[in-house]
Amino acid sequence: MNRTPVRRLAAAVLAAAAVLSLSGCLYAQIPESAPSPTAAPQTDTPADEPTGGTTLSFAEGAELSSDAYIEWGDGLLTHDGWETVAPDDGNGGWTYGTVDGTCTAQFWQGLISDVPTVSGDDSVSSDAILGVLLQSTTADITPHAKTGEFSYLSGGAGGVENRWVAGGDGDRSWIMAARAFTKTGVGLYVVVDCTGGDPAAVMDEVNEANAIVVTP
Repeated sequence: MNRTPVRRLAAAVLAAAAVLSLSGCLYAQIPESAPSPTAAPQTDTPADEPTGGTTLSFAEGAELSSDAYIEWGDGLLTHDGWETVAPDDGNGGWTYGTVDGTCTAQFWQGLISDVPTVSGDDSVSSDAILGVLLQSTTADITPHAKTGEFSYLSGGAGGVENRWVAGGDGDRSWIMAARAFTKTGVGLYVVVDCTGGDPAAVMDEVNEANAIVVTP
């Protein structure tokens, strides 16, 4: 499924009440210490030794063509365990939910010209995306964010470095992961939000089914 990343992040956040609600309710969970899920989207393997497939590390992001087309592959559209909760909203965002109703996965892709990115530093710029979503500064996010992986080109491949944070409020818990591509001015994120479910396991399932697709 092709979704053209034409919307800026701030505009998309303003248009998506669910994102603002998530940020407002759970921002306080971030500054002290973000819990580290046992099955989180991270790896002990260096970025130049992929878990599978091809890598797109933060450093390798600088090697992309400035006009490369980057988007989410849509692996949940026909997945038996997931259903559409909110279709493409025209601002680069859409949401799936598990059929048992315990978790959602909210995706976004688009332009990041209104994010305080650092040219050539996809890691810090990825933290900046998280900062916009959590109504915080990049400096506040960076000490608490961890490096993980999205899949590259095919689901379950790994190899695309991202930055993520996690939090919780009662029986609600979540993981938010983002990747900025400063060379192209594009970013992507996914928020897995569970009530009574395991967001780390669900994030693994999301990564198994979805991949970042790059067209030169």
